[in-house]
Parts: sequence; structure tokens; C-alpha cells
Amino acid sequence: MTSPASPPANGLDTQAAQDPRKDSLIEYPSRFPIKVMGAKADGFVHAVTALARQFDPTFDASTIELRDSRAGNYLGITITVTATSRQQLDDLYRALSSHPMVKVVL
Repeated sequence: MTSPASPPANGLDTQAAQDPRKDSLIEYPSRFPIKVMGAKADGFVHAVTALARQFDPTFDASTIELRDSRAGNYLGITITVTATSRQQLDDLYRALSSHPMVKVVL
């Protein structure tokens, strides 16, 4: 009879840590939509587009989808980037979230 393997002392699964595919359910590269919301203001769409291009040089601005809020004070922007890694997506989310015109990133 064999005994079950005990977890590592530090609580981390070293096999999972060595395989970066275990960190994400996304297969790379893939098209990845991101929703960005902010106040409807001049330059908002341009700012989001510039950030998207910074992290995805192949970003096609013609694929942007815009949606006004019910009262028209806010604008929802859906950008679809080509995700090449989790690091790229994390960095893009951080850049978008920290931009002063952006209220929410989903």
C-alpha cells in the first residue's frame, strides 16, 4: 500500500509553478476582449486606443465597440487585443486601470 503524497512544506505545488500554462485558462495567442468604462470625455477613446496599441502593436482600432450609458454621462469601450501572454494582459490591465480617465476595466 502506498501513502498519498504529502503537500510541500511551503504549501506551493512546485509542478504547477514550473508550468506557466497552469497559471491561465487562456491559450496564447488569442483574441481577448476587454471592457473599459469611463466618463464620456474628449480623448477617452484615443487614450484607450493608445494603450491597446502599446501592448498589442497589431491592435485594429476599427474593431472598437462603443456603448453610451443610459444617461449618456459614461462610455463603455470594448477593445479586442491579441493576447500573447498572461504578463501582457496583466500589464495592459494595470495600465488601463491606472489611467485617470478610466473608472472600471473588465
